[in-house]
Amino acid sequence: MRTVELVCSAELDATVRAAWDRLAGAGLPSLARNTHPSNRPHLTLAAVDEFPPGAVARLGALVADALPLPARLGEVAVLDGSAPLVWLVDPDPALVALHRAVWRILGDADGRNPWHAPQRWNPHLSLALRFRSADPGLARAIVGAGRPAGEFVAARSYDSVERSVAPIGPPVR
Repeated sequence: MRTVELVCSAELDATVRAAWDRLAGAGLPSLARNTHPSNRPHLTLAAVDEFPPGAVARLGALVADALPLPARLGEVAVLDGSAPLVWLVDPDPALVALHRAVWRILGDADGRNPWHAPQRWNPHLSLALRFRSADPGLARAIVGAGRPAGEFVAARSYDSVERSVAPIGPPVR
């Protein structure tokens, strides 16, 4: 699997990592426990089996023109009622337009994840991947009710086979 992800500004990254740490400190599931070097706060725009020919160059040009983008976090929620725990991202019109453009570029790709289709996509930053039996109310209280803001400043792709990331467009900051 290959992804297209937006990377948070340093300040927004620190805010999300602090929430990860607070969740872990309270004994709740948290991405703070994932110590792989590729683990960092990000917003996934798309996931496919492989990129079609020429897609990386087209994606690079697209994100170079679009970034940075404003990011405002909303409520903390559990997607699909059981997992994962996420911090929802307000769907800024420029973010929605970028997402649709990415989806168009990957229109011929095999294995497009339907959760990222424009009509289903729910922009978010993950806080914990497996939150099935944990208390979402407690998690919301621990994360806090604030609406942090920042920017998405770069794009990257995660390769699930190699378990590695590569920049898309200008280097990931």
